[in-house]
Amino acid sequence: MPDSVLIDLIKADAHPLIGDHNDYDALMSIVGDARLVLLGEASHGTHEFYRERARITERLIKEKNFTAVAVEADWPAAYRVNRYVRGISNDVSAAEALADFKRFPTWMWRNADVLDFIGWLREHNDALDSPNKHVGFYGLDLYSLYSSTRAVLDYLDKVDLQAARRARYRYSCFDHFSENIEAYGYAASFGLNTSCEQQVIDELIDLRQQFAAYMRQDGHVAADEFFYAEQNARLVKNAEEYYRSMFQSRISSWNLRDRHMAETLDALIKHLDRQEQHSKIVLWAHNSHLGDARATQMGQGGELNVGQLVRERYNQEAVLVGFTTHHGTVTAASGWDNGAERKHIRPALSNSYEALLHQTGLSSFLLPLRNNKTSDYLREPRLERAIGVIYLPETERSSHYFFASLPEQFDVVLHFDETRAVEPLERSALWKEGEVPETFPFAV
Repeated sequence: MPDSVLIDLIKADAHPLIGDHNDYDALMSIVGDARLVLLGEASHGTHEFYRERARITERLIKEKNFTAVAVEADWPAAYRVNRYVRGISNDVSAAEALADFKRFPTWMWRNADVLDFIGWLREHNDALDSPNKHVGFYGLDLYSLYSSTRAVLDYLDKVDLQAARRARYRYSCFDHFSENIEAYGYAASFGLNTSCEQQVIDELIDLRQQFAAYMRQDGHVAADEFFYAEQNARLVKNAEEYYRSMFQSRISSWNLRDRHMAETLDALIKHLDRQEQHSKIVLWAHNSHLGDARATQMGQGGELNVGQLVRERYNQEAVLVGFTTHHGTVTAASGWDNGAERKHIRPALSNSYEALLHQTGLSSFLLPLRNNKTSDYLREPRLERAIGVIYLPETERSSHYFFASLPEQFDVVLHFDETRAVEPLERSALWKEGEVPETFPFAV
């Protein structure tokens, strides 16, 4: 089918987003009684993606009784936010509650849009008549090995000093590396140092065996605190394996990470269900984690992801929403652990989904991808862009594009033609100045 005809079909099915309350009525209808809504992003640094995920999430909480927000973030840092939004922490502001997001890339969660949403969530919870109805905020990722070990030890210091001593001995296996976990992964992977695998497994088993004893201490509070500690202990086990796998296979390490996030989601659902809630959870993460990997070039190469695992387990109870942009600016780095920059996003490549959506002439819109003529004709794979925490426009095609079938990857796509960089809470001179605008060739 010629693109011109396909563009007309897209325009007929598209729901323009104009900034009013009714923007996402169509999405609410698609969600129906689903208990999981996965909201993606095509970059980790785009204002519109964060803002619109927040708008959608607020409606899901108020209109569909969603009970938790789970994000692509470290479990301990996000749990500090969880305590704040539920009114059980000593933090006096949303900015203070976000203070544990210290690891690169700090702007991913320490930004103005997340700050606004955390403030809204606290106000929402404060207005409820029962703490049991509070909406929580949780992290799914596994990079926080050292802060998670400290969290396990802090918990055991309060409930079981003998168990705390055992845990300190086991976790001391990592002490030689002064929190340089990549160095541990390298040494353990190549046999240069003894692996800590058995120690972290033993600690998780030990903790779980004490569940009944610890639960006798303080009802729901004890259950929450044990769950937090247990997930940290499981994270340490999975992170130890992840960092060893980094030096063996990219696919292996990717799959370990996404399996961990899916396992954390499953554990969260079971935990919330045990607390007499029918858990309904919104996920925020990159498109590459939340779109079904089986519909992508990476999936054909052996990668799986959270979106695939969720669909396999929850089927029609899950709705997957992708986000795209054609051009604008983005907050990203030029290399790992480098500072945040405000960079210009090149116009999308001509044979990409983003370029096709751009040709509709609509500035922003929602496009359903379930069981309609448009989705049938969009199934033929095209290029799709993914910008992570690093953006390398000089190698755009090889660094940021892959082939995918959009209607098989997502149930809905939200397109924002021109977008701008998310604003970090700490804006350096490098970010404030931004890149000098360039005139990019349209089809580089």
